[in-house]
Amino acid sequence: MTEINIQRILDLYRTMQIIRQTEEELARCHQMGLIHGACHTYVGQEAIATGVCAHLTANDAVFSTHRGHGHALAKGLAPVSLIAELFGRELGCSRGRGGSMHLFAPEIGLMGTSGIVGPCILQACGGGYSSKILQNGSVAVAFFGDGAVNNGAFHEGLNMAAIWKLPVLFVCENNQFATEVPFSYASSNDSVASRAANYSMSGYQLDGNDVIEVYRAASEAVARARKGGGPSLLECKTYRTRAHAEGMGDFTYRTKEEVQEWKQRCPIARLRSHPQSADLLPPDAAAFDQIDQEVKEVVKQARAQAEASPEPSGESATLNIYAPPRVIPAQQGAKADAKRVITFAQGTLEALSEEMACNPKIFVMGEGIGIRGGNFVTTKGLYDLYGPERLCDTPICERGFVGLACGAAMTGTRPVIDFMFADFVLDGFGEIINQIAKMQYMSSGRLRMPVLLRGCIGIGHSAATHHSGSYYGMLAQVPGLRVVVPSMAADAKGLFKHALRCDDPVLFLEHRELLQTKEPVPDGDFEIEFGKARIVREGKSVTVVAIARMVHLTMSICESLEAQGISVELIDPRTVNPLDTETILGSLAKTGRLLVVDEAPAHCGFSAEIAARMADIGFDELDAPIKRHTGLACPTPYSPSLEKVVVPSADSIARAIRELVEE
Repeated sequence: MTEINIQRILDLYRTMQIIRQTEEELARCHQMGLIHGACHTYVGQEAIATGVCAHLTANDAVFSTHRGHGHALAKGLAPVSLIAELFGRELGCSRGRGGSMHLFAPEIGLMGTSGIVGPCILQACGGGYSSKILQNGSVAVAFFGDGAVNNGAFHEGLNMAAIWKLPVLFVCENNQFATEVPFSYASSNDSVASRAANYSMSGYQLDGNDVIEVYRAASEAVARARKGGGPSLLECKTYRTRAHAEGMGDFTYRTKEEVQEWKQRCPIARLRSHPQSADLLPPDAAAFDQIDQEVKEVVKQARAQAEASPEPSGESATLNIYAPPRVIPAQQGAKADAKRVITFAQGTLEALSEEMACNPKIFVMGEGIGIRGGNFVTTKGLYDLYGPERLCDTPICERGFVGLACGAAMTGTRPVIDFMFADFVLDGFGEIINQIAKMQYMSSGRLRMPVLLRGCIGIGHSAATHHSGSYYGMLAQVPGLRVVVPSMAADAKGLFKHALRCDDPVLFLEHRELLQTKEPVPDGDFEIEFGKARIVREGKSVTVVAIARMVHLTMSICESLEAQGISVELIDPRTVNPLDTETILGSLAKTGRLLVVDEAPAHCGFSAEIAARMADIGFDELDAPIKRHTGLACPTPYSPSLEKVVVPSADSIARAIRELVEE
């Protein structure tokens, strides 16, 4: 245990004063209109962040929640960076992109605060998992409020941390209310610490207004985590003495008397006036007073500097949505050997195996992907090579391990999440859209997000409605995500390689009915850049843009149409985002007609996007209206007789092509 001495007490006091005085200044600034949005202050809770962060280094990662000012300052963020962020200025820690709830300073181990309740718990698990993969001895800390313990992320996160003995410290700041809902009402079990026993981890209930008590408990928990002893849960009982957010009403759900009573338990006043042990009295009052004045001057200067900082330029608004594009070196031996024919599934497995061999930061998570090798043999044989940490079987907790993947990517590893079926992606949708997709942007490019999320899509095998979805159109609407939908084995390998090397989050969606299709596939180091369509077949009469299984169905009728005098140019975009409009436009200029074929419904989907873009930039090339031939807008039925009705067939595609050519 770290020794408590007078210098340590003064250091803790200084941190608490930095938090308190900065927060009080921010409250005044909010009243003056200098803060444009929400301002969630940490007043009254200073002892918790201070006591925990005193044991952390810059290599340790902190993941926080919307009330994160105190965590940021305790982790080492300069007050000017916080104040400028709430002012929306360029000097802010998130360059004016985050405000009160989205604070990023990865250079000091502050990995971000979130306006959504719960993700920080899962991301801290990812930080802990990175520590195991990288073997760097780092610890991850999640700070969250009592409201989060009734969220699924709490249960999924603690369970994952426990079964994998992750070096994570879960810190619940139980300030009695989740916004305005009392914890006593929202929880049947009013003890957060007791829940640790459900996951066979150490749990402590602490006086969250006693910085020394928090400091000592955190010392033990952090030391245990560093030694491989696994996670701990600290419940720190405290109280926020200001409103949920500045400017909000405060006394419809609690009384003035209750707030006043808790103000008398102020953690700062407590440290000044109470002995810490029988043989250690607090420092002289003059030492505390000197710190007060020093901090006052720091905050005063920080406010002035923040206010003088320029606003971010409008040109910067769209920077850092994606990582800088990866430049692919000139291909060596990229042409396929016609005698080397392998399946689509073998192509992606080959790419994954080759990359795992040369990049020890890659690990795979999913249900049954370890010894079993995956439901669709996506990881067959890799467990024997790389073991259970890099081929990690998971509980059924999609939100949990997607959130973990986000935190792992933030802390230096490269997770591959195998969903089996892409329908299961939806359980982790919030983590993908609100966290993974936005992380590079919110951190102003200081964090990368090399997460590969893969799963099977498509209708077939009477899989019915929960195992047949194709969500690429919906996912491609989200800024920050790459969406890849290959149709050929060679493309599957080359695009998967690129996904494993780029720094953006990638949804890699594989049509189940194509996994055993075969074609010649290049051996060795073969990589395909995103956003480059494949001209599958050249033609003159009509351009058909198709994706996934629809490429194969269209190919199957091209020769018969050729015999009827209809020459089809078939284009496979391969990636939905980015979308190669130039290749499609070039083909349209040659044929004058465009048909988009898609298994997914037409409404607001992939086919609608292509039609809209070509109507915009290719209108002068059109000799006939753009047509779409898509699946029906209904859930996927089970019976084969119903299943075949809701998706395009080879015959229906041929009919649609003939009708378009006749216009």
